[in-house]
Amino acid sequence: MTTIAVLGWFPSMPDDVQRALPDDRIVRFGRTGPFDEAKEIEVALGAPGPDIIREFLAHAPRLRWMHTMSAGVDRFLIPEVTGRPDFTLTNNSGPYDVPIAEFVLATMLAAAKRLPSYQRAQAAATWEREVRLAELRDATVVVLGPGSIGGEVARLAAAFGMRVVAVRRRVDLPRPEGVALVVTPERLGQVAGEADYLVVATPLTPATTGLVSREVIARMKPTAWLINIARGAIVDEPALLEALKAKRIGGAAIDAWWTEPLPPESEWWSLPNVIATPHVSNSSPKLQQRTLDLFLDNLRRWKAGEPLVNVVDLEAGY
Repeated sequence: MTTIAVLGWFPSMPDDVQRALPDDRIVRFGRTGPFDEAKEIEVALGAPGPDIIREFLAHAPRLRWMHTMSAGVDRFLIPEVTGRPDFTLTNNSGPYDVPIAEFVLATMLAAAKRLPSYQRAQAAATWEREVRLAELRDATVVVLGPGSIGGEVARLAAAFGMRVVAVRRRVDLPRPEGVALVVTPERLGQVAGEADYLVVATPLTPATTGLVSREVIARMKPTAWLINIARGAIVDEPALLEALKAKRIGGAAIDAWWTEPLPPESEWWSLPNVIATPHVSNSSPKLQQRTLDLFLDNLRRWKAGEPLVNVVDLEAGY
């Protein structure tokens, strides 16, 4: 019998885990504790913030493996985690691929077909026929971070007939499906200048913080759109805001923000060339089952002494 902690998020997840694992002990915790019953926990499933992670680890000396329900793990890069050589962290890479990639394609289509403009015209009861539309076919999309999610974005974009350029640290690895060219981050500014859409899908690490810099944004075409479904801090916020207000780029679809929730008084809400969504690109009715399936497969591996999938390199940050 394995003692497993489930820390909040999906309300039904503890019950689903218990039904799937009738011979194991499942301990349910709220997202904020208390964690007095954590001393026997060996495995944990959840997505707590840094302060809760610290508190939970302090009460769980037997914990050896945690599966986070998030794909990004920047919140886990704290000394209490990185300083434990006996601790394994796995992430939820995979379950988010379909909903987020579809969300990215939806925002590209909305931008190309000027749907926000037509929605404003509809609200004003205006018959607007002067807006010029574009096509995705033959357009260039630059995917910053062609990992699990970015790779699915690349595959779908290629199916639309788009030219896909991927930006990642290693160019010697096999190219993801649909990718025509792979370049290193040092060439981001160059390929951003060719992009009709720049999709930010890379993990947030010290190396990627601010990677979409003022210089990169300045090289983007006046019709180009930036789409961020990763983390806000990867993009220079003041530089992007200035470019959008001056209409030096076509627009931005932002789902991952620098401050969340976005304050009601923020000027981001009122920009006509921005599609603003509240970090919901991962939303799907199939997400919980995919997450559970991934965790159960890894738990089987853990019990059998087999290598786990989605093990995070805590030094690299993903």
